[in-house]
Amino acid sequence: MGTYPIFRQSEKWGTSPFFQSPELLRRLLRAKDRMDAASHEEWPVSRLAEVSCVSEAHFARSFKEAFGLPPHRYLLTRRIERAVTLLRETDLPITDIAYSTGWRSLGTFGRTFRDITGKNPGDVRSEQRAAAGDPAPVPACVLSAAQRPHLTTSVSEKRREEEVPTMESHLTKETP
Repeated sequence: MGTYPIFRQSEKWGTSPFFQSPELLRRLLRAKDRMDAASHEEWPVSRLAEVSCVSEAHFARSFKEAFGLPPHRYLLTRRIERAVTLLRETDLPITDIAYSTGWRSLGTFGRTFRDITGKNPGDVRSEQRAAAGDPAPVPACVLSAAQRPHLTTSVSEKRREEEVPTMESHLTKETP
């Protein structure tokens, strides 16, 4: 079976070819589908690699090349998407939503949710309820795609960037 080139635009290196066979792409999609179906479960790279029948390093590298995100960030995106949907469509307590979407700690859920969406879960629920006035039915896939968080940088990188003082913050800071 031959190898077919897949070309993807890489921000860092310009246009660079990534060669992935259709068989590997099917295996990666199998792992991605499993994460989508059970995003509340733990999905370490070792488990995903086992589902894909490839080594851990090869899986992690190939997944990022194929989908543009590392597996962990993809899983975070799906969990936050699901949490937003539950906040919008149910009256479940935020604690139950956190645990049902795969978080082990309410604090970690709240902090990560806020880092990714820019809002607290309670604020998202309040805004959704205020905005809901009998909207026309919209398919769930369209809503989740429109509200999908974009994780181009890791959550820890975002935190570091927010903590780094800028020249403007020094100029606007009043000295006693």
